[in-house]
Amino acid sequence: MNWGIVGLGKIANKFCDTLSFLKNEGENLVAVASRDLDKAKEFGDKYKAEKAYGSYSDLFQDEDVDSVYISTPNNLHYQEIKEALLKGKNVLSEKPITLKVEDTRELYEIAEEKGLFLMEAYWVYFLPGAFKLREIYGEIGEIEEIELSYGFYSEGKRRERKFLSSLGGGALLDIGIYNLGIMAMLGLENPMILGTKVMMNEYGTDKWSETKLLYNERTKVTTVNAIGEDIDRICTIKGEKGSIYIPDFQFLTSFSTTIQGETKAYSFPLDYNGFEYEIRHVSQCVKEKRTSSPLFTSRLSLDICRTLYRIRTLWNMKFQGVDND
Repeated sequence: MNWGIVGLGKIANKFCDTLSFLKNEGENLVAVASRDLDKAKEFGDKYKAEKAYGSYSDLFQDEDVDSVYISTPNNLHYQEIKEALLKGKNVLSEKPITLKVEDTRELYEIAEEKGLFLMEAYWVYFLPGAFKLREIYGEIGEIEEIELSYGFYSEGKRRERKFLSSLGGGALLDIGIYNLGIMAMLGLENPMILGTKVMMNEYGTDKWSETKLLYNERTKVTTVNAIGEDIDRICTIKGEKGSIYIPDFQFLTSFSTTIQGETKAYSFPLDYNGFEYEIRHVSQCVKEKRTSSPLFTSRLSLDICRTLYRIRTLWNMKFQGVDND
């Protein structure tokens, strides 16, 4: 499939590196776009893109591009996805797909109307470890409790970019979405928010939070996320019959189960860097003329978007230029 890339930051480098690995499978980087044409040309040369644009709109109009990967700041996703769909492009958009539930719903409706594919880029969902987790988690019985945490340190311009309110910043939307994605993997949706605590930064967004959720009136979840503090990406899932321990739930290359005192370890080596599974899935869905993923469905995407919005509403955290005053 012929790809176009919009937004040329760190994550776009990983995506394009993966496309190079998948070139023999028919994945081609046709065009890249940045608001800085020189940056686009430099990036395009690095990954051997055929074209470089200094305008996102110009890339969306390129007839050689089948699908667009959008990795711009959070506040730009809605408008860029909409424009890409209206120009006839399939879209894979970085998380969070939008900042508001109604915007997310509208985009999936447009994709359906246009017969185009749209998916939020929750790449972890397509890892071999994720498939195995979904296959075996029932072995521990009804899930009673989940605890998970994720935090990293950021400084300088990267810190500002992660936190700016005008960009839809903060730890919740940047990495808390990975925490919520684990619940989606386990078939858990539409939680009740039992309580939430937050520490805000000088930009008016969250730098640390702890939220307690209840799924299906049974499963209690405690999720912690932070930017500015190194916290291991650990997840523990406790059920009636046993438990699952994931030492790094973002990459999910291993986990272990303990059932009736017996521990079993699982390991999942990657073909490359992990993005390859998501890219293959998107290409297959486009080939099958799907408008959404049968695995990471539009329903799951909307559910996570809704939960993120409800949590930040409880904090009274509004994004400049996005939320009504």
